[in-house]
Amino acid sequence: MRLDNCHNFHDFRRLAKVRLPSPIFNYIDGAADDEVTHRRNTDSYEACDLVPNVLRGVTDVDLSVTALGQKLDMPVYCSPTAVQRLFHHEGERAVAAAAEKFGTMFGCSSLGTVALEELKRKHKNPQIYQFYFHKDRELNRSMLQRAKEVGIEVMMLTVDTITGGNRERDRRSGFSIPFKLTPRAMLQFAVKPMWAINYFTHEPFRLPQLEAHIDMANDPASIGRYASEMFDQSMNWDDVAEMVELWDGQFCLKGVMSVEDAKRAVSIGCKGVVLSNHGGRQLDGSRAPFDQLAEVVDAVGDKLDVIVDGGVQRGTHVLKALSLGAKAVGVGRYYLYPLAAGGQPAVERALGLLRDELERDMQLMGCTAINQLSRANLRFRN
Repeated sequence: MRLDNCHNFHDFRRLAKVRLPSPIFNYIDGAADDEVTHRRNTDSYEACDLVPNVLRGVTDVDLSVTALGQKLDMPVYCSPTAVQRLFHHEGERAVAAAAEKFGTMFGCSSLGTVALEELKRKHKNPQIYQFYFHKDRELNRSMLQRAKEVGIEVMMLTVDTITGGNRERDRRSGFSIPFKLTPRAMLQFAVKPMWAINYFTHEPFRLPQLEAHIDMANDPASIGRYASEMFDQSMNWDDVAEMVELWDGQFCLKGVMSVEDAKRAVSIGCKGVVLSNHGGRQLDGSRAPFDQLAEVVDAVGDKLDVIVDGGVQRGTHVLKALSLGAKAVGVGRYYLYPLAAGGQPAVERALGLLRDELERDMQLMGCTAINQLSRANLRFRN
């Protein structure tokens, strides 16, 4: 299978599976427990129908939105995800460049593999920093200050990972960060030689946001164990309020799902919330973000930006979320599979296909601007 034969999310996923060693593919592809929530994230969109209007004159379509204070040329951004250089040697560099080409935001994780400073220096598009709250409070303050000095536009605190989800695929494969050379891993290198060649002939794997504080080179850890041992389970609303005050800018909580928590986010000065269940990777059986969207928008949508991520595979999914009141939509696996399949050109192809879908679907809906989408264009099946 070739990159030019990839026309949708599923094509990129298949190509990524061909090119990645199975432990790494399953780290992207897998989720918690029985992976029910992971599947539900997409299924929830499929239970909603679009009702188009016709004869509206739709020659020119404007896909731009403003979210978290940032003007975006399309209503989709690349959510921050961890350890991207495990998937392709370009990692965050490829994603940042592709997002810049399409005029949208990209995210860099605390567990990112390229330094914030490099990405900010090279790219003009707005950047999100996904912050994980560690037990080491000095580390937290240092990371926050570093992001501020770099000029990061949006601070996004992930609040649904105080402990690692039960990702059984990773347990079976022995996946760890950095990747550990076990006999089983060596076998995977043998059957996927190009991944291994690229991984070992480019710069060594790093976690530059953390390496000054945590020595992971000599103690590879599973993602779940890292979260359980390093993240602060005692984190509470007072801690977050202090961070919001220190940041004094666009501050967003990622992983909020309830109306109660969204209202608390408003009360401490957050500018946005991302409805997310971490791609189904944390609490299996939790509700899909799209199913919670209307409820949260109705409660706080006039007070902060409500964003949604999880399960998005098509332009029509994006339009459904925007119709319910989301300010923008985040994607993760949607660009990670292309990244693994072919680096920056593949991410650009995926974002280009999505942009084309959005423009075509807007025309078919009879809309020329995002603000023309509304709940009047939706019907939910029982």
